[in-house]
Amino acid sequence: MNPTDWNALRSLAMSDVAVCWLCPQACRLRDGQIGRCGARQAVRGEVLSTSYGQLTALALDPIEKKPLARFQPGSQILSLGSYGCNLRCPFCQNSDISQAQPLAGQQYSPADVVALARKLQPQGNIGLAYTYNEPLINYEFVRDTARLARAAGLVNVLVSNGYVNTQPWIDLLPLLDAANIDLKAFSSSFYDLVGAPHGLATVQHNIELAAAALHLEITTLIIPGLNDSAAEMQELSAWLASVDPRIPLHLTRFHPAYQMLDRPATPRASIQELVAVAQQHLQSVYAGNM
Repeated sequence: MNPTDWNALRSLAMSDVAVCWLCPQACRLRDGQIGRCGARQAVRGEVLSTSYGQLTALALDPIEKKPLARFQPGSQILSLGSYGCNLRCPFCQNSDISQAQPLAGQQYSPADVVALARKLQPQGNIGLAYTYNEPLINYEFVRDTARLARAAGLVNVLVSNGYVNTQPWIDLLPLLDAANIDLKAFSSSFYDLVGAPHGLATVQHNIELAAAALHLEITTLIIPGLNDSAAEMQELSAWLASVDPRIPLHLTRFHPAYQMLDRPATPRASIQELVAVAQQHLQSVYAGNM
C-alpha cells in the first residue's frame, strides 16, 4: 500500500492494529502503543495526538530566527513547540524536546495561544510560528490553532522537516502564510541516515506544493563529510531553482550536538563556498550560524 494514500490508511483496520495516516512512517500500532514520533498513540482503532496543547517552549522571537529572511522582516512572532519528531537525526539541534517520548508541557488550548498572540501584538507580534520540535506530528493542534489565528487576523508560520503525507499537507497549506522547510540534503542515503523512508522524494514534493501556496524559504544544515560537497549543492540549488529561483535558501553551519559530538563544526569557509555555488542558481542565499 502506498503510505501516502490518506483514505486507505485512515480506513485500514486489521484486528487491533491501527495505521497512522500522517506521515510516510505509517506506524502500525496496537491499542495503547505510541508511534515512532513519540506523540501519536493508537486509541480504540484510531491514531491520535498525545501532545495536543502540551507546549514545552513558548517565546516571542524575531521572524529572522525561524529563519525567514523575506517575510515581514523586523517583526516578532510568538513561537511555540511541543515534543517529539518523526525523524531520528543524530545531529539534532533541539534533541531535548524533539526526541522526548513523551515530555510533559504546560497545557494550552488553541484559544489560549491565540489570545496570548493577540496580547503580544503591541510588542510587534504578527502571529504564531509552529516550530522547535517537528510541529506536524501535532497536526490537529496546529490545524485548530492556525484556523483560529487566521480568523483573528494573525499570520501562521510553520518550521518543519516537510516529512508528511500529501493529503494532510494539502489540507493545512491554506491556513499557513509562510514556511521554512528543512531540506536536509539532496541524497536518499542522507534521508536513510535520519530514518526517513522515501524522505527526499516526499520533501521535494511537499516543497513544490508549498511554493505554489505560500511564502517559502528552505534551510539546509551543512555537516562536514555528509552533505557538504559542491556537487551536491549544485544539484540541490539547481532543483530548487527549477521550482522557483526566488525561494531563499539558508545554508547553516553545523555545531556538534546530540549523538554527533565527534564531528567538527563546519568551517566558515565551507559555508561561504557553498553559498557561492547556490548563488549560481538562486537569487537569495544566506549563511547561518556563523
